[in-house]
Amino acid sequence: MSMRNNNNRPLELGKPSSGKGRLKDLLLQRDNRICADCGAPDPKWASANIGVFICLKCCGVHRSLGTHVSKVLSVTLDDWSDDEVDAMIEVGGNSSANAIYEAFIPEGVSKPGPDSSHEIRSKFIRSKYELQEFLKPSLRIASGKPSASLQSSFSRKIIDSFRSTNSSQKKDVGMVEFIGLLKVKVVKGINLAIRDMMSSDPYVVLRLGQQTVQTTIVKSNLNPVWNEELMLSVPQEYGPVKLEVFDHDTFSADDIMGEAEIDIQPLLTSALAFGDPEMFGNMQIGKWLKSDDNALLEDSTINIIDGKVKQKISLKLQNVESGELELELEWMPLDQ
Repeated sequence: MSMRNNNNRPLELGKPSSGKGRLKDLLLQRDNRICADCGAPDPKWASANIGVFICLKCCGVHRSLGTHVSKVLSVTLDDWSDDEVDAMIEVGGNSSANAIYEAFIPEGVSKPGPDSSHEIRSKFIRSKYELQEFLKPSLRIASGKPSASLQSSFSRKIIDSFRSTNSSQKKDVGMVEFIGLLKVKVVKGINLAIRDMMSSDPYVVLRLGQQTVQTTIVKSNLNPVWNEELMLSVPQEYGPVKLEVFDHDTFSADDIMGEAEIDIQPLLTSALAFGDPEMFGNMQIGKWLKSDDNALLEDSTINIIDGKVKQKISLKLQNVESGELELELEWMPLDQ
């Protein structure tokens, strides 16, 4: 006789998984396959007391915070206590943790990407965990730098918050309830507008609700290739993703190079209608149709590809003399 764990993996009765086995099962969840802080793929490190999986670059910043803030362990190389594994499982992984630690990212603050500089990465991670600037106020610690005992109490409050959330099967953060994650791969720009003497230094900004993320800057290129993945939490009450392209200027305000809106409702409606995409083979499940009311260059199909719901989008930038942008979206439900 067998049972199944949360990852739908069979477990034999009388043979409970080891701590390392349970940790690896947690790592296999979709939201844990990318770094909680920058979105880099295949994280092999974790903060045992915070409950997130992180990449090597973010791991270095976490270590600099001190173990009273973040206790970093290797998923494969270090020994884990049962209590540490239990705490990770209690939190539930990166999407659950980020729903708390990134509950209130102010406008103008961008989450780092996999290729962000150490300075950008360090500033965001310190703000997120050490200074607790993005937490809802009821969970913040009043002191500037928490002591070990105070941090332990804080971790307990966080885990209690997760327990309350998970027991009601909600991903609720203050006044915002998140239903999933949207991975946006900014692929490339085509024939972008000139904003400097002969070229531009473009970067892309995405906004959803109070969240703002952006790509790196590509110097002197009107046909930039980013291939950069950005993550956005999708609230229950969501609108379109607003996209803007800017030209970076060192000594003056950045110039706008076009904008567009991405209607994510076709993607979400199609994904939710089919449930677990891993149960289906590769197939088309929906479409966002080109019209005079949107920026699509052509109809955008929504497909299940290798167990993931994805959508390729080609946009003509609006309110600008020229420019196109290619994107790939992926829907990541919180419960998978």
